[in-house]
Amino acid sequence: MKLMILDKGAIAPMVSALRADYRVIGPQARGPQFAFGLITDPAQLRLDYNTTILPPKKVLQPQQERLASFNRRERRVEPVIEAAPVVLLGVHTCDLHAFQLLDKAFSADYPDAHYLERRRQTVIISLECLEPCDEHSFCKSMGTLTADTGYDLHLTDLGAAYAVDVATETGRQILTRYATVREANEADVRRLNEVLSAKWPRFTYRLDFDAASLPALLSTAYHHPVWEELGERCLACGSCTNVCPTCYCFNVFDEVDMQLTEGTRWRCWDSCQLDEFARVAGGENFRHARAARQRHRFMRKGKYLYERFGELGCVGCGRCIRACVAKISIVDGFNAIHRSA
Repeated sequence: MKLMILDKGAIAPMVSALRADYRVIGPQARGPQFAFGLITDPAQLRLDYNTTILPPKKVLQPQQERLASFNRRERRVEPVIEAAPVVLLGVHTCDLHAFQLLDKAFSADYPDAHYLERRRQTVIISLECLEPCDEHSFCKSMGTLTADTGYDLHLTDLGAAYAVDVATETGRQILTRYATVREANEADVRRLNEVLSAKWPRFTYRLDFDAASLPALLSTAYHHPVWEELGERCLACGSCTNVCPTCYCFNVFDEVDMQLTEGTRWRCWDSCQLDEFARVAGGENFRHARAARQRHRFMRKGKYLYERFGELGCVGCGRCIRACVAKISIVDGFNAIHRSA
């Protein structure tokens, strides 16, 4: 695929054209913060955003979704898959890496038809990060500061225009049908190389060690005293997992009418940090202590998911650090374990 150039003035017409055939979802201002939402006016799109409150994961795995409808009298159960063509615009590279993990999780063993159908109908136009989102970002430490897969089109800001890496046939068709672009020339390529080279010194490593050693490091830390310290501080609110781009745990519940005849089965996000998450029949709770729940979160991010899917469960976006009212930092936790190893 060729490298193309998209003038910034052509973004608004492209978004308007896309809206005729797709739901266009991108970053928008929400007061001083940003959130992914439906674009109804190209002026809403903010490709200059730092990070979003919730990750774009919510487009593929909604916070609450219908799974099935049922009628007891008719002995009928019908799946409900709510999916429509979507262009997801402005995804940062850390969230691209999170999508790769989610793709594996929802495809393994028992493929999830709801996630996979939305994934099939989603066009991803991602965005190269040239500045850290803020002091909590540690994407460079996690190897997610850039990406070479997982998108259809990838934009890099060159100043007056975007360099567009066309990665898939779908991406090529999007540009052909909805955008006005030109092929990159030698000057464009030089400018792209300058921009990419200049960005790396702006990002700092925040882990004191190579993230590739996280699984081995955590394998010896099950009884580490840091878990008790974190458990004392944790409020068990679940904010950290609610904003995480790689958490995919969910709960399932039914809503039934007053006659107990018809109903809907729903799925919603859940959190391993909540007290009732690990409570089972008979009232037993196999992770009743907050320290145990914090340990599980750290282990899942740095060890369990890697062992299961070959991908670390943390992409360094820093959302959990920003959201934690108790000021618990996953970076500080990992570094504390490393220092005592």
